[in-house]
Amino acid sequence: MKISSPYRKAFEDDCIELVVNAYNLAIIEKKYQTDWLENDFSELLKEYINNRQFKITCETEKKLPPKTEILEKGYGDKLDRIDFYFSKTWRTMKRFECFMEAKRLKEKDSNLKSAYIKEGMDRYISEKYPIGCMIGYLVEGDVTNTIDKGVNKLLNKYNRSAETLKMESHNLVKFYYESNHPEIGILKHLIFDFTNISN
Repeated sequence: MKISSPYRKAFEDDCIELVVNAYNLAIIEKKYQTDWLENDFSELLKEYINNRQFKITCETEKKLPPKTEILEKGYGDKLDRIDFYFSKTWRTMKRFECFMEAKRLKEKDSNLKSAYIKEGMDRYISEKYPIGCMIGYLVEGDVTNTIDKGVNKLLNKYNRSAETLKMESHNLVKFYYESNHPEIGILKHLIFDFTNISN
């Protein structure tokens, strides 16, 4: 089914709502630590998502199907993995899927901001990953500075100013951005601020 399908968009909206609600629960319950690794945050969010009574399945570190029909020994170990894989089978037996890739971010860590671009955004742009959303786990610093003076500054440095993240309004997400790419169109970015664990 095409990405532009209204059913596909509705499914993606449901998945965004699930992951945002999971983030909100994580903030309330404060079971996380700011020194956690990316997969720690993803597993916590997955547990919150799958504990809700919803007919959408969420998996983490999901292997993506091979890109070729010729399969060789060891191909399974080389398959690409995506951080979040959401799926639901509708009455028509058509399976809808949504993909989200997550990366940790720190305001003063250029390596993490570079990884957000090169190991996150670029995997969507190159179509290594099926189109989906980016999630940023901010564990240190300020969201606006991290994006505007960090990620966007790096995109400008890479001569990709047309692809910078622009803040948009969203009814569920406080820090929601979109970037536009000639190859894939709009890429959505959900930035989850995990910096304030003391309250």
